[in-house]
Amino acid sequence: MIQSLFASPKSQRPKPEPVRTRGAGPAVSGGHDAKMVCREVNVFYEDFHALKDVTIDVNNREVLALMGPSGCGKSTFLRCLNRMNDTVDGARITGDVLLEGKDIYDPNIDPVLIRSRIGMVAQAPNPFPKSIYDNVAFGPRLHGLFDRKSDLDELVEKSLRRAGLWEEVKDILDHSGTGLSGGQQQRLCIARAIANGPDVLLMDEPVSALDPVAAGVIEKLITELAERYAIVIITHSLEQAHRIADRTAFFYLGELVEAGATEEIFTNPKDKRTKHFIEGMFG
Repeated sequence: MIQSLFASPKSQRPKPEPVRTRGAGPAVSGGHDAKMVCREVNVFYEDFHALKDVTIDVNNREVLALMGPSGCGKSTFLRCLNRMNDTVDGARITGDVLLEGKDIYDPNIDPVLIRSRIGMVAQAPNPFPKSIYDNVAFGPRLHGLFDRKSDLDELVEKSLRRAGLWEEVKDILDHSGTGLSGGQQQRLCIARAIANGPDVLLMDEPVSALDPVAAGVIEKLITELAERYAIVIITHSLEQAHRIADRTAFFYLGELVEAGATEEIFTNPKDKRTKHFIEGMFG
């Protein structure tokens, strides 16, 4: 079972710290706060070396932003974190990717279970063509997490509340999720990911397809969710990274150039490539 492989029961875990200081995280290693550990991760697509010796931690209760020009390796790295590269023909991965000390690429571990612990929110909202209720309940049903409908009802409500959507949909749970607005659909997708009880949430430009008002709602939600989860977000918006990220990692041509506290990366980058990117000299 994924629970026995990766974590003690939630009731035995340390309670979250009540206060987080945004932008104060360590650069690469999270120490005892590291939820995921990545060491010398390389990705090859056939003969193309797409990601080169990436070493970084994903820390508990923080937002880690990945930034860099298109094609620099951000999405490739994100897909490494929940084994989505497994679905790409010719992909090969070396190095270590650990969740709570366990190798997520262990051949004895089901990738589907990995993805329930490391949820993904895509760039464009992609609710299932099902009811709002069934969208959120899909994962828990798939994994047989509940025997009683009352328990599932409680989880659906809790997940929608955490996604900031409950008050807007509580009277229309039987309506199709595809009938919601774009921002509501994205929050529904976040609720769907939360319902699986993940430790990590991966977000691939989650507001790029939304209007500014809806994007602002999602940004606020991400900040709130970081009180509970480790969050890794790809963003092409420097302003967004500056607003919501505790740490920021800059990728360029498949390399992790540098990572550190967001304020430090934006005001005092160590590498001239990072500096040039932030100054808009390329993108």
